[in-house]
Amino acid sequence: MGQHYSMADIEALAQKYKNWGKWGAEDQLGTLNYITPEKVVSAAQLVTQGKAISLAIPFDDKGPQTGAFGRFNPIHFMIQDGGDIAVGAQKHLPNLQYTDDAVTMPLQCATQWDALAHILYKDKMYNGYGAEVVTSSGAQRNGIENAKSKIISRGVLLDIPRYKGKDWLEPGEAIQPEDLDGAAALGRVSVGTGDIVIIRTGQIAQVRAENDWGTYSGGDAPGLGVACASWLCDKQVAGYATDTWGTEVIPNETPDIFQPLHMILIVHAGMLVGEIFDLEELADDCATDGVYEFMFVAPPLTITGAVGSPVNPQAIK
Repeated sequence: MGQHYSMADIEALAQKYKNWGKWGAEDQLGTLNYITPEKVVSAAQLVTQGKAISLAIPFDDKGPQTGAFGRFNPIHFMIQDGGDIAVGAQKHLPNLQYTDDAVTMPLQCATQWDALAHILYKDKMYNGYGAEVVTSSGAQRNGIENAKSKIISRGVLLDIPRYKGKDWLEPGEAIQPEDLDGAAALGRVSVGTGDIVIIRTGQIAQVRAENDWGTYSGGDAPGLGVACASWLCDKQVAGYATDTWGTEVIPNETPDIFQPLHMILIVHAGMLVGEIFDLEELADDCATDGVYEFMFVAPPLTITGAVGSPVNPQAIK
């Protein structure tokens, strides 16, 4: 049996790491404030090979979504295609032909960032903004567009399965602070202020090995245990991301609240959280060259008032 935390435990952690007002009453960036110009310059100096590795899964109809939480996989369709050209539908354009397309999708159906407006607790989101500021038109506070120029920093990969000597963690297997420390030691890296921590569970590797998303979207999953909140907050990281649907171990360690780290870290600490990252190529590359730190660049789409954003994160060595 795993550890169990009461609602009082979770609320105590939330209050301990609460950053409301830390960067002013109007702040909408949260822990992204830890990324200073000096941090960006330092991160750029990690680029020595000119190698960029994408951490995004394909945005297509073969993704992980099953309809849970109202989410579905991207629907890509053509507005103008070769058939339109063949039947002469574009002959009104002198000496030019074109194709055009569109996509319909929930903003959090594939590799994505959670905005600070995404999670609320007792009708409040980060920095004390109320639920009423998120209307049918979007979030008037804490929308993802606030992060448009901020997600550039030092990235660090913590490869938990490699540290544990296995291909992937099992569904329901919790990552604890000692595992994060062990993976950091494996990669000969330290984690500090303003870093983006990329945490691999190997669940994407399991999905590919079994050729089936199964219950990846919302089902039992490996992930961070509650104790990792202290590890992340004490180190003043700017954000973290994992290769799972929700970053936390499922079943949760809390019978009284779903996804407790979302409540502690997003609502109270104002931390950037990323989900459904593909870390397999990066993990293999880090294991090959022994370099587990890199410049990390992953700005969201500037969708005004959005509570999440698709992203194509880049680890640049």
